Amino acid sequence: MGTTMTSTQSYTAATIQFEPTMFEKARNISRLAALCEEAAEAGARLIVTPEMGTTGYCWFDRAEVKPFVETIPGATTEVFQAIASKHRCYIVVGMPEVDPASDLYYNTAVLIGPDGVVGRHRKSHPYIAEPKWAANGDIVHEVFETEIGRISMLVCMDLHFFETARLEALGGADIICHISNWLQERTPAPYWINRAFENACYVIESNRWGLERTVQFSGGSCLIEPDGTVAASIDTGDGIAYGTIDLARARRREVLLEPVFKSRRPELYMNMMTNSFTWNPGDYFRLYGYQPIPRGRASRAAVAQFAPTSVVADNLARIADLAAEAKATTAPDILVFPELSLTGLEAPHGRAEPLSGPTVSAFVRLAMKLGFYLVAGFAEEDGDNVYNSAVLAGPEGLVGSYRKTHLGIADSWATAGDEWKVYDLAIGRVGLAIGHDALYPEAIRSLALMGCDVVACPSAIAGTFTGSHNGTKIPHNYPIPKGADPYHWHALRVRGGENNLYFAFANVLDAARGYLGKSAVFGPDSFAFPRQESAILDEDGIAAAAVDTTNLDTPYPTNIVRRKDLVVMRQPHHYQPLVKWHQ
Repeated sequence: MGTTMTSTQSYTAATIQFEPTMFEKARNISRLAALCEEAAEAGARLIVTPEMGTTGYCWFDRAEVKPFVETIPGATTEVFQAIASKHRCYIVVGMPEVDPASDLYYNTAVLIGPDGVVGRHRKSHPYIAEPKWAANGDIVHEVFETEIGRISMLVCMDLHFFETARLEALGGADIICHISNWLQERTPAPYWINRAFENACYVIESNRWGLERTVQFSGGSCLIEPDGTVAASIDTGDGIAYGTIDLARARRREVLLEPVFKSRRPELYMNMMTNSFTWNPGDYFRLYGYQPIPRGRASRAAVAQFAPTSVVADNLARIADLAAEAKATTAPDILVFPELSLTGLEAPHGRAEPLSGPTVSAFVRLAMKLGFYLVAGFAEEDGDNVYNSAVLAGPEGLVGSYRKTHLGIADSWATAGDEWKVYDLAIGRVGLAIGHDALYPEAIRSLALMGCDVVACPSAIAGTFTGSHNGTKIPHNYPIPKGADPYHWHALRVRGGENNLYFAFANVLDAARGYLGKSAVFGPDSFAFPRQESAILDEDGIAAAAVDTTNLDTPYPTNIVRRKDLVVMRQPHHYQPLVKWHQ
């Protein structure tokens, strides 16, 4: 495999977009090889091709795909190794693999270098199509040390589960090569961008395009930089996009200028090794008479954004005005205000007070007067410690509080909290998170596994964590009608969908200090269009959305927020390094 490239080096990488044709394997391989040759001649050291690019994807069963499966190494990998050897490059190929020992088939990504096969990844989290012919992957989430850096691979649906990319990033991956047959939504997809951003590594996305057995694929192949920037992309059609890999940039591992893994709390993630939705949650959560999930109902959640000051009285007055406005205009059942919105963003210096202090007491009285739930952040004093905390109040008075567990650079004055907090209200099970907690996907996953319907997240996150690529008017192959929007990529949008819960994100809006707002209530279904969400982008004010936890008259959950479809598809037996790894 050669010597390891030093961290100061950079090079060109390429993603190939391609439409394979079913039953024409030789043609597909020939065309992919020509595209790889073109990319290599243009100077690409790493070339990524689509999932199942050698054969097409929509196979009925094992019998139909049987003539096209191969061992690795095999005839197909030899074709691409010849190119890799000639140009001293690395190529990722997607293909159906047969294991000669078991005769099981796998949807596989294989990394091929100048000297042969470097390694493979067998798709570990199947989409609806794989169980028709392929087994769940058993060779997964490895990171391969090469002369062009540390490379890992994921296949399509794998990326819906943050755990997969996180495992590879914790394993040192500089680049995650994601090969896919992505469909249904506008691409580059929010999930692709999130996995680069939250792990501060490169994601090279190779997606197919075109129509196969009535399925329309999305294209959008791209190279995504560690800050979430889409550096280059292809909308539709066969083609190649190029970008630059800078290994030193990936190895800084910074999200919004903060070390991405420094504040991980593996000791708090132990429930990620379980899957509380394997059994009917109606039975699971009430087992032994303990904490059944509240009955479902229709309600509304809202978020408010503004710029808190260091004057507590002014903050309380602004919160009261916004809450009154929300009651008159959107009638929410729960309204979330930003992080530290009661006591101000600066280090507290005398403004911190206990949960029973006058500021929280005034906030509680406001909630009781208005008759709905309010969440806001404050600096909490408890003995010798000061915490960055959130308080939940409602018609019944003080409901509870939470202390931020994942501290950022701005929290140098605070002590970290050490437990999750969830509360059962009439609107459902509500979990609390604060600001940078949400940039650690483990935190919101942990709350989802505790049965949360809603996570309320007061935030003060500075910098850019939203964006759209090339505006909103780029064409796309019909019938992918889901156009880009001003927050097509929003780092917190994915938190709702990947956990099948409502995510109420209330951020500070204070552009002069780098806080750009973008508050929103995001819905629980990644596959529902139009999206179940409401956002307020660049102005003070309120955004509100419906929250539906109702159920048909059956003991089994019929609502995605209670079924948690994506959560139940997790493969926790692969995830142990997420609770073992330490800085």
